[in-house]
Amino acid sequence: MDDFKDSKTALVGDVDCTAEGKPLCETNKVTGYPTIKHGDPSDLKDYDGGRSYDDFKKFADENLGPSCGPENLDLCKDEDKAHIEKFMKMDVDELSTAIEDADSKIAKVEEKGQKKVSKLQSKVADLQKDVAAATKSKDDAVAKEKKTIGLGMMKAVTAAKKKQDEGGAGKKKKKKKEL
Repeated sequence: MDDFKDSKTALVGDVDCTAEGKPLCETNKVTGYPTIKHGDPSDLKDYDGGRSYDDFKKFADENLGPSCGPENLDLCKDEDKAHIEKFMKMDVDELSTAIEDADSKIAKVEEKGQKKVSKLQSKVADLQKDVAAATKSKDDAVAKEKKTIGLGMMKAVTAAKKKQDEGGAGKKKKKKKEL
């Protein structure tokens, strides 16, 4: 923050979302901590870059500063200029109504998308249960088959015979040396 304290075009600050900054955090949909946002104060974007000082500094140097908006039309693309010019012709009440309508449309899109996500999450949970049940069934069947065949005993007998053979081979070698 100190690196930008005297900047006329960039502000770097922190907000305590658990205290006096709570309304600001709610307005900007901050739900987890730490959350880093950037951009126009009226339309902040999520930052998802690196978290080291060097990462932050590089991002800030390259991205913070004047951006397209009513005060900096020269930085706007033609499409953005057209939107700004259209909105500049509207009075505050018209803009407020347009914002409410847009927020309502966005909320409907989010709700529709969330319903799809929830359905898929439910399917995933059901599939995870099916996988767990199938895995248990397979494991039980394998254990039963091993017991029926006597695989564990076969392996134990094989190990015992190998040990016996190794012990017997050692005795035979000793006998030959003694003769």
